[in-house]
Amino acid sequence: MTRDQQLTFCKKCINRKMDFQQGLICRLTGEKATFENECADFKLDEIEIENPLDGVEKMLPDELKLTLSPEIIEKFRMEQRLLLGVLSGLVVGVVGAILWGVITVTTGYQIGYMALAIGAGVGLTIRITGKGIDTVFGIWGAGIALLSVLLGNFLSIIGFLANSEGLGYIETLLLFDYSYLPQVMVETFSILDLLFYGIAIYEGFRFSFRKITEDKVVELRDGKITNR
Repeated sequence: MTRDQQLTFCKKCINRKMDFQQGLICRLTGEKATFENECADFKLDEIEIENPLDGVEKMLPDELKLTLSPEIIEKFRMEQRLLLGVLSGLVVGVVGAILWGVITVTTGYQIGYMALAIGAGVGLTIRITGKGIDTVFGIWGAGIALLSVLLGNFLSIIGFLANSEGLGYIETLLLFDYSYLPQVMVETFSILDLLFYGIAIYEGFRFSFRKITEDKVVELRDGKITNR
């Protein structure tokens, strides 16, 4: 049997074990599969049938990442794209802030849950486009998330001012005395905002890191080309 044919069985066996130096091995022998046609120790994993690993991005526990070889870590770093991740995160953050302002002015209510959506959106965008594993990606995600929710609050204030004075939104942005901005932000701030801001910052940080999958580690170790 070929290695791929053996893996078809191994991935469904309860005795499988991921070794980031060798790949998928047998927990009983500590080695790669050597059987032909069938394995005498094969035991079907019912959970694996319901949630197959193939094609599913499954985040590995942080402690497992420590077991990755320096070579694999370096290959992950070679795929990182910090600038693209930051720029795309900024775009999503600004768009989210504008939508927050529009919805707030339209409904007349400050919807704090929008901050959660913005934080998650920024983080996930950086994850997808940046493919980062280094801490700097999380820091950028948290920073952009914070700036975006602050911008959303500010645009909401501008919208309310424009409506009350009968002015256009762009005109209000140009006429606004920005020396009063800190005071206005403080006066419109509430304790609940602090909670939403905190969660948005956490999402921006936590979601900005790429998901590391077992299949991806194996592909990098074996030198296979992939766009995932």
